[in-house]
Amino acid sequence: MSHLSNVWFKVTDLEVASGRGCRVTTVDGHDYLDFAAGIAVNSTGHSHPKVTAAIAEQAERFVHASANVFTHDLLEPLATKLDEVTPPGIDTFFFANSGAEITEAAIKLAKQVTKRPNTVVFQGSFHGRTHLAMAMTTSKTVYRAGHAPLPGGVFVAPFPDPLASDQEATINAALRGFDRLLKQQTAPSETAAVILEPVLGEGGYVPAPRAFIEGIAERCREHGIMFVADEVQSGFGRTGHWFAVDRFELEPDIICMAKGIASGFPFAALGTRRELDDQWPTGSHGGTYGGNPLGCAAALATIEVMGEPGFLDNVRSRGTQLRDALSELKEHHPVLRQVRGPGLMVAASFEDPSVVPGVLDHCLRDGGVILMSAGTDGNIVRWMPPLIVTAAEIDEAVGAFANALKAVA
Repeated sequence: MSHLSNVWFKVTDLEVASGRGCRVTTVDGHDYLDFAAGIAVNSTGHSHPKVTAAIAEQAERFVHASANVFTHDLLEPLATKLDEVTPPGIDTFFFANSGAEITEAAIKLAKQVTKRPNTVVFQGSFHGRTHLAMAMTTSKTVYRAGHAPLPGGVFVAPFPDPLASDQEATINAALRGFDRLLKQQTAPSETAAVILEPVLGEGGYVPAPRAFIEGIAERCREHGIMFVADEVQSGFGRTGHWFAVDRFELEPDIICMAKGIASGFPFAALGTRRELDDQWPTGSHGGTYGGNPLGCAAALATIEVMGEPGFLDNVRSRGTQLRDALSELKEHHPVLRQVRGPGLMVAASFEDPSVVPGVLDHCLRDGGVILMSAGTDGNIVRWMPPLIVTAAEIDEAVGAFANALKAVA
């Protein structure tokens, strides 16, 4: 009898013993190419030597030094590094352990700054599974079912349809829907924050079109609403830039960071402007483990690796290689409807969701490649390999996917 909870969903039944780079090894010695990367977490791959060395060195000095009790000597260096890589205007940082903690912290800060009660989210969003984060998540009902009543003051705006034949029309319709929401359900004077994933994650790897995200940011500025960029999954090089909003030269009021920030060590950060942070009453937010020394060491090492010459260039190049290869497959397999996504945050959209589980299973059992699905209907195969992936590994994974399409679809 297992003493583990069954609440975790399982992508595979693999029992793993170790990982290195883009590969994991099971307890019985079989190797798999891991294109799930801990759900877009293992940004520098499994057990990157610089990251593991930094963690080991720090473990000899401090495992835990609570930021509520001490100021250990990696807190300020990490904040300084984050100031260098985050969008302009972001200069002050709070640390926690997970994406859900940070998205909730962002809304708490926005409410303190604006003295307003409400939050706007978007169709297809995922912001976490704690209670407020669950209320802000709209990608699937499974995340919310059975937990009502959820916290109030959360309103849902439309997101452009990536499959619409007229993209300008779907963008304009979504912006009109947002404007209508502010007129009908949550007045600007009562709206503290708009929280937006620049690329929908669990909602299907849907990039926000430039005109849409710029329109939302403009409306936030007009009404004094805090624009919160949830970069938990899209941040730290995943899209080929440090952050997805960098592609639009946007300056969010608050930015949420987690997942790839520390290469797999549980760590998260909120970034904002000093004048906003100064309105957050001391002691009104915090956490026992926030700013953990091991996490800071892992994050600093991760940023160092990502800052090496050519790192982000490789992400963009491998992303182009992946999209081109998948687009070629699409020409020969009508079951594939669309290939989309920046950098190494790529979606292969299927016409028939029922095909996806068989494709994923074939990739795993016959191809030795771990992939995951996404999307409200489960019709998306999402590609999120470690950012250190090589051209040969992209070819290997696409080859396994191609064989799965032939066999299953």
